[in-house]
Amino acid sequence: MKPTKISMTDLVDIVSSSGIPKVNKVLAIKKRGEYHPAFDRYKGIREHIIEVHRNSLPKAQIKQGASKTNDPKKVASYAEISDAYHSWWGKKDISWFEPVTGTFDRHGITVNVNPELGLTIDGTKHLVKLYFKQQPLSKNRVDLITFLMHHCIKKVDKNTVMAILDIRNKKLFTETTTIDLSAALTAELAYVASLLE
Repeated sequence: MKPTKISMTDLVDIVSSSGIPKVNKVLAIKKRGEYHPAFDRYKGIREHIIEVHRNSLPKAQIKQGASKTNDPKKVASYAEISDAYHSWWGKKDISWFEPVTGTFDRHGITVNVNPELGLTIDGTKHLVKLYFKQQPLSKNRVDLITFLMHHCIKKVDKNTVMAILDIRNKKLFTETTTIDLSAALTAELAYVASLLE
């Protein structure tokens, strides 16, 4: 059965590709099917970061991230992410609020727009999407993700900042584009839908 839901990361990966690599990304999603936790490489560390903030645990607890996997192949990666996140947190005054999510629905496909964290950082509310990969974030990816968050998440006050945290590089990126990308993303999903038939 073809997937009818894809992640925001899937969509950004597709939009950021062209030609045969774009086709291959869509076909990989088709083969993989709907989301399954077993294929979520960063599930353990993501849930750990959320738990620390949601439960107002001490910042030092972030360092326990490597213990959140039983897979020896992930331990070093989880430890690196934990250390980087701890370093990014630094002396910031951070408190939790429940993040709001949304969807981008076009051509029978739903893209889940789901920032993992609602954080008040030094007095300013941020909805934060976590980025775990090693390669640094490009401006195009930041613009796509923050646009989707801004466009699809309606139930936040207008002063809430949409952001993505490149954890390994310890950089918080906030929305910068003022271009409406809705039509372009709708066209991309039409293309995805045609390949998923």
